[in-house]
Amino acid sequence: MNAKTVKGLPEGKPSFVARSQRVRHNSIFFDVANAALLLLFTIIIVVPVWNIVISSFATSESLSENDFIFWPKALSLDNYAAVFSDDGLWQSLFISVSRTAVGVIAHTMFCAVFAYPLSKAYLKGRSVYSAMGIITMFFSGGMIPTYLLIKSLGLLDSFWVYIIPGLFSYYDVIILMNFFRQVPNSLIDSARIDGAGELRVFSSIILPLSKPALATIALFHGVAQWNDFMTTKLYINNEALYPLQMRLYEIIVRSQASAQMGTVGSLMVDTTTRGMRLATIIITIAPILILYPFVQRYFVSGTMLGAVKG
Repeated sequence: MNAKTVKGLPEGKPSFVARSQRVRHNSIFFDVANAALLLLFTIIIVVPVWNIVISSFATSESLSENDFIFWPKALSLDNYAAVFSDDGLWQSLFISVSRTAVGVIAHTMFCAVFAYPLSKAYLKGRSVYSAMGIITMFFSGGMIPTYLLIKSLGLLDSFWVYIIPGLFSYYDVIILMNFFRQVPNSLIDSARIDGAGELRVFSSIILPLSKPALATIALFHGVAQWNDFMTTKLYINNEALYPLQMRLYEIIVRSQASAQMGTVGSLMVDTTTRGMRLATIIITIAPILILYPFVQRYFVSGTMLGAVKG
């Protein structure tokens, strides 16, 4: 009998041990290939980000030589000092934080209040309201009609232009509706038996059980509010209402203008402007990077549940 043949099995068929060894070898190969691929993606993502971070701390001489990837020859805080020397920067930071905080709370609660009745099949006219919401996902009024509407509402040069136009998003309503439908009806029925009204059910049962969805919506809208630039560009002329992004844009524009009017063609001036641009990038994304780990677990669970449940 062949040495590879196992008693009780027809000759030519692999044994259980041989099959298990082959599966184990395939699993090891897959793990190694998967780890190598993930390591490659990590390098592709981390190296450019690290280069931006470390370049923002580089001196003008190091930036002018442009011969480093991971570490410049000399470090300096001059780029950040030039950005933070602007008199209106802290005011714009206050505006950005305020609009993000107020906008996130108002948007999340408004969408939740809108989504709760739509999640109930017994709501009269539910299909009509849903159709109206879906239309907003595919069509908009356009830039000029929107500007005229904002002007007629008296929101030009107003802090509330950051808040009121962004209160509603039917995409966020759909996510919340899917969550609200997962709340057991037995909990709602027991609360109503105890005398709770719709407002009490919504505030005491629906919202606490929907924290992943609410955190997901808050993160989406918070990032949008923090990074929003066009709203200020279109509707705000008062510099006291400039958010951080608009203020940093003005700083970069002024530095480029001074470079062209002062020392045209000077490499040192150009690299100084480049260093300021890199510093503004880090200043802009740093709050989001700091905040994200605290809401990551809600964000992941919220996006996954919203994707697989309807």
